[in-house]
Amino acid sequence: MIDHDCTIASEICRKARLARDARFDGQFFTGVITTGIYCRSICPAVSPKEENVRYFDSPFKAANAGLRPCLRCRPDSAPGSFAWKGVATTLERAVSLIDMGVLTGVDAISIEQLSARLGVSSRYLRKLFTEGVGTSVKQYAQYRQLMLAKQLLHQTELSITQVGLAAGFNSIRRFNEVFKQILKLTPSSFRKQAVPVNTNTQVSCHSTVIEPVICAAEPLKLSVELFYRPPFAWQQQHDFYQIRAVHNMEWLESDNNYGRSFTTNGVSGYFDAKHNKIRNSFNIDIVLENEQGLVELSAIIANIKRVLDLDANMQAIEQVLHLLAPLQQKIIPGLRLLGTWSSFEAGCRAVLGQQVSIIQASKLLNQLVLAYGERRIIANKEVVLFPTAEVIANASLEELKMPGARKLALNALGKFVTQYPAAELNDWLSIKGIGPWTIAYAQMRGASSPDVLLCGDLVVKKRVLALYQQYSETPNQALEIDYSALTKDIATTVSPWGSYLTFQLWNLS
Repeated sequence: MIDHDCTIASEICRKARLARDARFDGQFFTGVITTGIYCRSICPAVSPKEENVRYFDSPFKAANAGLRPCLRCRPDSAPGSFAWKGVATTLERAVSLIDMGVLTGVDAISIEQLSARLGVSSRYLRKLFTEGVGTSVKQYAQYRQLMLAKQLLHQTELSITQVGLAAGFNSIRRFNEVFKQILKLTPSSFRKQAVPVNTNTQVSCHSTVIEPVICAAEPLKLSVELFYRPPFAWQQQHDFYQIRAVHNMEWLESDNNYGRSFTTNGVSGYFDAKHNKIRNSFNIDIVLENEQGLVELSAIIANIKRVLDLDANMQAIEQVLHLLAPLQQKIIPGLRLLGTWSSFEAGCRAVLGQQVSIIQASKLLNQLVLAYGERRIIANKEVVLFPTAEVIANASLEELKMPGARKLALNALGKFVTQYPAAELNDWLSIKGIGPWTIAYAQMRGASSPDVLLCGDLVVKKRVLALYQQYSETPNQALEIDYSALTKDIATTVSPWGSYLTFQLWNLS
């Protein structure tokens, strides 16, 4: 082997690529020096000789070494993987914001503005990226743009102009220039070499400068395939969605399907996710209200991946959870951290779920959305959007049969989020009626924070105590357990994956 730029041992990488092991998909990339390309661990091409390969733990390092992505296995489609994920909070937030497109497009902010938003200096942020990701902030953002563009060119029939717009480029000239410089092909040349796909995407519009509003206000449909690393406990997660689904905002039309409506920065639409167990992926049909929504496509795809938790490395997570002896035989492989579309939605769900059953909380949530959610007809499908913070701030909430204090808490939450949309979730503590449990729930499901053990949740408390009672050496005697001390010890043991333990405890029978 020529070189090794990967945290995973060379021998493990070798075995994984030869076996095309999907569990390592996205955890490392194989650079083939003789051909100048880099591949996923599952690449179907003939495996190169070991002396001709070099392993990288990120596609950015492979690209920086002068390699280009394989056209067969498409590294742009690999699930994300970073060794620091769940540990380096600032870096994780920065990557998430960049994936949402804050550094690209007509409304792009500067690196200095991003640093200020994260509460760090731009110098420190650049250092985090160099050490954690292996590339600069600017190069990471540009690479993400190109990989999204590559994916859309391969999987959809969007025009070149539309692809450039969706990827955050402000001119077709700049899009062509960067694409050719990094990937050694023009977008049109790449599309000719890509395998054709059948889609419902509308093709239209050609211009030199990419305008944020293009063509008529017709719905735009496109399909992408998003991969994950197995295992994936889809049945349990399908059941989780089923009991909490909101009519016309979420739907589960088959055992393999989950769909929902959404609004992102004023762009509305819906998606249908169909599980493909054989390919370890989801086929995602995205419908936008009109082509103007393309400017938010990067953010929408990133949020879908977060909601379904497609980038999770379940091997690493479950290895930590197995450190808890009472849970070892009860862990459900592949149980992920399922998110809501926004932190505000998660906060509302948490307030409605205070001191009531899941069934009652779901009923209240349906009533809230039915009364205050906006109805839309998008591509002949009737959907309802989750109420905005401003609407909830001014809602009477008379339809909800729950204590007045909780209604006031909902109003106050709506008002606070309307006034301070970029505030940290911990700032919600200043709202009367919003306590640590509500904020922890919003952090876990709304922001997908991986290390939230909901110790104050009654179901979690009941199941933790039951587990440790059963595991006691004196099962026939009442065991006195200091729950606070015990959960502090558990949280330390499973960090940074406390949220995954919460979902495991929720799913214990």
